[in-house]
Amino acid sequence: MTAIPAASLLDSYDFVLPAELEASEPAEARGLTRDAVRLMVASRSTNHIDHAHFSDLPRFLKAGDLVVINVSSTLPAAVDATTPEGDAVTLHLSTPLPAGGWVVELRCDGGARPFFDGRPGLRLALPGGADAELLTPYPLGTDVPRLWAAVVRVPGTVHGFLARYGRPIRYAHVPRPWPLSAYQNVYALEPGSAEMASAGRGFTADVLTALVARGIGVAPITLHAGVSSQEAGEPPFPEPYRVPADTARRVNAAHEWGGRVVAIGTTVVRALESVADDRGHAHPGQGWTDHVVTPDGGARVVDGLLTGWHEPRASHLAMLEAIAGRPLLEVSYQAALDEGYLWHEFGDAHLVLP
Repeated sequence: MTAIPAASLLDSYDFVLPAELEASEPAEARGLTRDAVRLMVASRSTNHIDHAHFSDLPRFLKAGDLVVINVSSTLPAAVDATTPEGDAVTLHLSTPLPAGGWVVELRCDGGARPFFDGRPGLRLALPGGADAELLTPYPLGTDVPRLWAAVVRVPGTVHGFLARYGRPIRYAHVPRPWPLSAYQNVYALEPGSAEMASAGRGFTADVLTALVARGIGVAPITLHAGVSSQEAGEPPFPEPYRVPADTARRVNAAHEWGGRVVAIGTTVVRALESVADDRGHAHPGQGWTDHVVTPDGGARVVDGLLTGWHEPRASHLAMLEAIAGRPLLEVSYQAALDEGYLWHEFGDAHLVLP
């Protein structure tokens, strides 16, 4: 796995996020359509910033550009659990492991805080007679583990179990529950992500239609995202992905005719950069990726990125710097704070163009 970004890099983005900028509910609950959330457009070539709305996305792109989306859909990955001592905790099922186990996270206070009292062999009672047994910290050797490799024993399939007993993962900034539909992108097809690939939440049928009408292509990849990194500087862990042959072909063709490849979310960047070669060509591929995009390695096939606003010192900021450059990223984040953009999965969007 690529090394964790240097602390000095992330220190540049160590800011205080005011509570009023944490989006606590979907746009629809605020009387807006999904595509009415705000959109900041930042250009690396001019260092210029525009303030717009998500519905304006097509006019900032051009014919021949290719938009790449992640069609993974969100699982109801949070379930109630009980320790042998009778403590009520929340179990987050993050990522299935190749050997049939799962990476899981334990949280307490209704999911608001990590639960650090896990231990190898701890067996948790789950609804419907199911249970989960913690095996070893994940990754192996973690001193104070937040994540665990575990065996999850359920009647039938895990996806079927979650459909019956699970609910969407939510954190303290979202005080009330919302249905799973609030956590699905309109183009989601394949269940598998523990948390929503939320950069695409603002898409509507109207936005997609406008893209196609302007000659802008749309192509899919799949990357099943695990639980988000809650610790400063913690890199994303390995995740399963698939880049279809047709998508790789269209990425290469877009570059050949002078178009730009715009990733919708950091998950798309990770998948595409995992199949890129040193000549800047994309190849079809699938499996597990531990690739981490940093300013040192740069982006080889992705030209632009549409994403949300990331928390202070989050490792995703290293990826953004690889695409936007540090000066533009610092200007963008300061403008987002000054102009009251909203953070998190129900918040506003940030489009970085070359």
